[in-house]
Amino acid sequence: MKLALSMLAVALLAQAPSKIDTAFDKFFAAKSPNDAEKMVDDIVKTGVTFDEAMQRLKTGRAYTTQKTGIVMLSNRTKGGIEHFYALNVPANYNPARRYQVRFQLHGGVGGRQNNQPRGNGESALPGAEQIYVVPYSWYDAPWWSDDQVLNLNAIVDSIKRMYNVDENRVVVAGVSDGGTGAYYIGMRDTTPYASFLPLNGFIMVLANRDIDDGQIFPNNLRNKPMLVVNGGKDRLYPTSDVEPFTRHLMTGVKIDYYPQPEAGHNTAWWPDLKDTFEKFVADHPRDPHPAKLTWEAMSQDHNRAHWLVIDQFGMPSGEAKNISDLNIMEEQPLFERPRHPGRVDLVRSGNTIEAITKGVAEFTLLLSPDAFDFNQPIKVVANGRTVFEGRAERNLKTLLKWAARDNDRTMLYGAELKIKLPR
Repeated sequence: MKLALSMLAVALLAQAPSKIDTAFDKFFAAKSPNDAEKMVDDIVKTGVTFDEAMQRLKTGRAYTTQKTGIVMLSNRTKGGIEHFYALNVPANYNPARRYQVRFQLHGGVGGRQNNQPRGNGESALPGAEQIYVVPYSWYDAPWWSDDQVLNLNAIVDSIKRMYNVDENRVVVAGVSDGGTGAYYIGMRDTTPYASFLPLNGFIMVLANRDIDDGQIFPNNLRNKPMLVVNGGKDRLYPTSDVEPFTRHLMTGVKIDYYPQPEAGHNTAWWPDLKDTFEKFVADHPRDPHPAKLTWEAMSQDHNRAHWLVIDQFGMPSGEAKNISDLNIMEEQPLFERPRHPGRVDLVRSGNTIEAITKGVAEFTLLLSPDAFDFNQPIKVVANGRTVFEGRAERNLKTLLKWAARDNDRTMLYGAELKIKLPR
C-alpha cells in the first residue's frame, strides 16, 4: 500500500506544472506589455536557461476558441481617451492557425464629432480570409495623431493576446482620410506592420500647418512596401495633384501604384483591384529583422524601428555629411523642417553593421539570435569609424524584457548593444 501511494505521489508530481511552466503561463496571460514586463524577474528566478526561454517565447501562448463574426471591443490610450474598434473574425476561426490581419481606416474624420462607432463594424472592402480590424477616428482624434498611433499599437497587442495572429502579416489600409492616415502611421510606427496601403489618400494633407507637428518624415516610409490607389476624377485628390508626389516617393520607397483614370472619390474599382491588392499583401510579409533600416525622428516618442532605437539626439564630431555613403538616396524634403532631426541608416551583413548617422549622439542596437551569430564577434562601423568590435553576451532579462514589450513570437532580442558616438 505504501509503495502504491508513493508511486501515486510521484505521478502527481510529474503532472504538476513546474515553476517555469507557471511563470510563463502568467507571462502569456498578462493583459498588457506593462503587466508582462512586471513578471520578468519571476521568470528569471525560476532558473530557466536562455535557450529554453527563447524556445518558449517562439512557441508563444496556447490559443483557445474565441468569438467570431463581428466582435466589438475598446481600449484606452495613455491619455485616457477611449477608443472603440470592431474585429471581423472568420466564422471558421481555428486557434491553431496564424491569421493575417488588415486594419481598415475609414474616411470622413472631420465629420465625426465623437468616438462612437458607426455602421455595423464590417470592413468596407472585404477580400481574403483574415481578421479585419475596423477602428474609429473622429475630429479630436484623427488618424494623424499620436493618440491614434498608440491606439493602433494597443489594438495589435490586444488581439495578439486573444487570437492567433501572424505577426508578420499585419497591414494598415485606409480610404480617403484613412488613406492619408496610413501614410502617417507608416512614418510614425513602422515596426508592427508589414505594408501600408493608402487608397484615395494624399500624403501632402499632412503638410497642412494645422496638422504638421514638425515630426513627419517621408524617409521613414522606405522601410515597408506600399500599394497606392488614386482616381483621375477624384474631386478631392485627383491623380493630377497626387501623382507628382507619389512618383517622387517612388524614388526611394517601394510603391505599387494603380491610378484609376475614370474613378472619383470612391472605391468602385475594388472588384477589379481586390485580387491585386490581396496578392500584394500576400507577397510582402514583414521581415522582423530587416537587414536594411532607416529611421528619422526628433524625439524619443517615435525613436524606434525594429532593432534600432535612437536614444539621444545631437551632432557628434566627424559625423557623416552624406547619407549616400551607404548608397541610400537622400530625398528632397516634402515637408519644411526648421529644426534638424536625427537620422540613422543601418545595413547589416552577417555580424557587421554599418551605420550612417545625422543628428544622433547615441543609439541602441537590439540583437536577435535569429539575425546574429552570438558565437562570433560583432562589428559596428558608424560614419566610417569602428565604434564596437567584440562579442555580445546573450542576456535572459533582455530577452524577456523585449518579449514583454513586443508580444511577438518572431521578433526576439537576446542582447542590447549601446552605441555612443565619439564627440
